[in-house]
Parts: sequence; C-alpha cells; structure tokens
Amino acid sequence: MSYLPTAWSYSTLKEIAAVLADTADGLTGREIGDLLVRLRMEDPLPTATKRDRLAESFVAAQNRYQSAKRVITFIVAAMEPVRYRDRPDLFTLRQDRLNERLAFVGLHVNDDGKVATGAVAHTLDEASRVATSIRDELDRRRCHPEVLKYCSVEILKKAHFHACLEATKSIFDKLRSLSGLSGDGAGLVDAVLSLGKSGVPLLAINSLQTQTERDEQTGLANLLKGLNGLYRNPTAHDPRLRRSIGEEEVLEVLTMVSMVHRRLDNAMSNHD
Repeated sequence: MSYLPTAWSYSTLKEIAAVLADTADGLTGREIGDLLVRLRMEDPLPTATKRDRLAESFVAAQNRYQSAKRVITFIVAAMEPVRYRDRPDLFTLRQDRLNERLAFVGLHVNDDGKVATGAVAHTLDEASRVATSIRDELDRRRCHPEVLKYCSVEILKKAHFHACLEATKSIFDKLRSLSGLSGDGAGLVDAVLSLGKSGVPLLAINSLQTQTERDEQTGLANLLKGLNGLYRNPTAHDPRLRRSIGEEEVLEVLTMVSMVHRRLDNAMSNHD
C-alpha cells in the first residue's frame, strides 16, 4: 500500500462489518472465523451475531495497531476475486456497498479486490456519487422495478450487453401480458399499439382525443420498434465482441425502458 492507514471511527468499523457480515449477502460465520484465524486477528466475541463479532474483531485489531491496517487486510482477503469465480455478481454487490462506506475515509475497493485511495466524501450525497454503481444510479432514478427484475444479475455482473437485451425483452413480455397476444417484435407492437384503420389500439396510453395524443401513441409504438431494432435484434444475433456498450449507454437504455413501463402501467385496454 502506498498510503499509511489511520484509525477509523467506530461507526465506520461497524458499517464495514455490517456489509461483510450481512445476513443475506455477507460472509458466513465459518468464512469469518476462517479469515480471522488465517490473518491472526483476535476474535473477542465468537458466539455473537456475525456483524457484532466482526465489528469487535475490527475494533480489537485497530486498538492493537492504532490504525485500520489490519481491517484493510481483512477486506482485501474477503474481496479476493478468486473467491467469487462462481458469483461475480456477489463481488460487485459487496464492492459497491463497501465503497459507499470507504468513501468517507478516502478509499475504495477496485476491480482487483484491492483497497486503493480515492476521493473523500463528507456527506451522504458525496458518498453516493463517489461510490456510484449502475444499480445505485438506477435506484436514485427510481427505475421501474420490472426493469431490475429482468436484468439485475446482468447489471451486477457488469454485463451491459445482456442487460440491454434483457431489459428490452421485458417490454415485449409486458405487451403480451397486457394484450393476451403471443407475437413479438415490431409485429407485436403494431398489433397492440398501432392506431390502425379503426383508430382504436388494443392498448391506449392516453384518451386519443386530440391529434397530439394520437401522435404520442404512435410515437411510443415507434420508440419500441426502435429499441427492438437497436438492442434486441442486434444483441440477440451478433457476437458479444461486436457490441460494446458502456455504462452511460446502458443507463440511458434502462432509464428509457423504465419510462416505457410506466406508460404501459397506465395504459387503457380496448380488447375484450
């Protein structure tokens, strides 16, 4: 390490322990015990809850060395990438949660599982910005839950290619569910949202009483056809290496898909 770790506050130690010993997504009690033994760290409360046990071990280590050096050593050991070879999504989840806490002491866990220096956060908003992840940003944007339902694993794996594919699929699944039809792609969009000769679509996103409202209905239909052409058909047929999708693009796509879901949530059905 190229920096000298200082002592952390008790609250920081407890928060780091809470992430690593989380009930649902944290280390198991056995994993915690094994790491403490391997790293020769004290285990003052071996029968306590995982969080309290780890927090007290961190406090004991910091008191002994008068710095957070041993705590950082534990984090690095717990975040060793090889431990997550079968669960890369779990690595990203823990990394994101740790980084939001470590931002207050100017550190972060990088993609190699190492603890490195970073920007210092002083407020909750700053910590969120410093430790931002795609999922965190989607949460801040109040992304429609249906989007995350379809692609949360891909997001955690940072598989942007498949996140766009799965998110786009969610729209067409919703059209089938709302309309009772079994088609797909542009044909399904036309069958469900097109004004057609009658001017009455199976699903209407507004009252269709004015030209502006009818244009809006047609615009949504065209948008869905565009999303299908841009992200679903290409990603379904092209090799992954030919589809490079960055974080900004995947955020924009998922935000757009979220908007579509909200419009469909309030659509009025015109089929028997």
